[in-house]
Order: sequence, then C-alpha cells, then structure tokens
Amino acid sequence: MSQLGGGDDDGDIVLEKKPVVGRARRWCVVFYNDDYTTKWFVVHVLEQFFHMTETTAASFMMAVHEQGRGVAGMYTRDIAETKAAAVMDYAREYGMPLKVTAEPDERG
Repeated sequence: MSQLGGGDDDGDIVLEKKPVVGRARRWCVVFYNDDYTTKWFVVHVLEQFFHMTETTAASFMMAVHEQGRGVAGMYTRDIAETKAAAVMDYAREYGMPLKVTAEPDERG
C-alpha cells in the first residue's frame, strides 16, 4: 500500500480502480450468394430464422444476389454461430448448398 503526503503515518490510502466494462464483440451472420440455392428458399430462411418480413427478406436476398454477400444480423458470438449452424443444417435438409457463416464484426 502506498502513503500520500511524504511519509505521513496517519494511515494508508488505498485507491481502487473501477472495473473496465467493455461491450462484447459483435459477430455477423453472413449469407453468401450461390448459383443453386433458390431465391425463395433464402427468403423463407430469412423469415423463419431472422424474423424478417417477406418484403425485407426479398430485398436482402436480392442485395446478396447482386453483391455476393450480406449481413443478416449482428449478435454475440455464440448466438451468431448457433444461427449460422441452424440455417446450414436446415438448408442441407432441403438439399440446398446455401453458405452462411458467423464472422467477427470488423468494425470492432
């Protein structure tokens, strides 16, 4: 423990640091375009797993189709990985080669 006041013996002063509370890093659930998964299957998945309206899901699907990839949502790591895995499992059940990944948010 340290003393303040140049050796004053009337008592030690203990300084406590406040704990630093940071935000958990966000993870993106990323959809990738492919030439085989039907557009309407992607819309269905977005409605079912990401609770998008049909209009929002269709717009997102078209953006992924045109840009090659798109972020469907931002979550904590475990939720993003769980969602990505659930979508991939569902797609495989229906014979669709849809690729969905969980990736760290590059913005920090």
